[in-house]
Amino acid sequence: MAKVAFLGLGVMGFPMAGHLAAKGNDVTVYNRTPAKAEAWVARHKGTFAATPAKAAKGAEFVMACVGNDDDLRQVCTGPDGAFSTMSPGAVFVDHTTVSATITRKLAGQAAAAGLVFIDAPVSGGQAGAENGPLSIMCGGDPADYARAEPVMAAYARICRLIGSSGAGQLAKMMNQICIAGLMQGLSEALAFGQKAGLDGEKVVEVISQGAAGSWQMANRHKTMLKDEFEFGFAVDWMRKDLGICLDTADDIGARLPVTALVDQFYKDVQLMGGGRNDTSSLIRRLK
Repeated sequence: MAKVAFLGLGVMGFPMAGHLAAKGNDVTVYNRTPAKAEAWVARHKGTFAATPAKAAKGAEFVMACVGNDDDLRQVCTGPDGAFSTMSPGAVFVDHTTVSATITRKLAGQAAAAGLVFIDAPVSGGQAGAENGPLSIMCGGDPADYARAEPVMAAYARICRLIGSSGAGQLAKMMNQICIAGLMQGLSEALAFGQKAGLDGEKVVEVISQGAAGSWQMANRHKTMLKDEFEFGFAVDWMRKDLGICLDTADDIGARLPVTALVDQFYKDVQLMGGGRNDTSSLIRRLK
């Protein structure tokens, strides 16, 4: 059991904070929209606070899952940021997908204040957050990670330290690069099968057991065939993540030709009004 603050109660943070409470931790939550925090407390008990600073005061661990670099900066170092009230030695665990640049900057500021900062982006989507089996890739000091890992175990299928500060975010970029290419391939295959007059579900039953199999194929092919796209991670957020990947690739001299192309395909989906559709909606372009 630990005294934990959780900042950000979106589709990921709400259930993740719930898993922490279910494990017996003393959880205080904060959300920019207070009604969401009140709803969380009504479901999971615990308490809610009006600001990140108030939520973080006295907490051993402060977890965050917000939107982007600016949101993370605000909850950490803004006028009511968590860093201002965290106790010396307390651990800040960031589950947001952000740039490695802001991660390293905030880690430096945390260290200067006597705090610990671990970047710990997650993969597994809304279903993973709700059911518990998330993959967590971390960056930070090994001893600090060892303190935080038992707390993150409340919602982790696998949790690993990848390297020093920023390494977790770089690993998450690799994750998103993989997803972009896989989702485009699956979209093309399913659209091709429909044009050819094949039963997509029968085909997937066979090919999913071979080299073509993937999480996306197993979990999204049925809804894609039905033109249903309300299942988790939104196109708007995927484009945010791919933008981070492409900017980082420029910085380090890596080449991401397929990722750049799929990013533009997701832009097409946004222009079709599908910004809040899940990432499997790439198939809409092909129909």
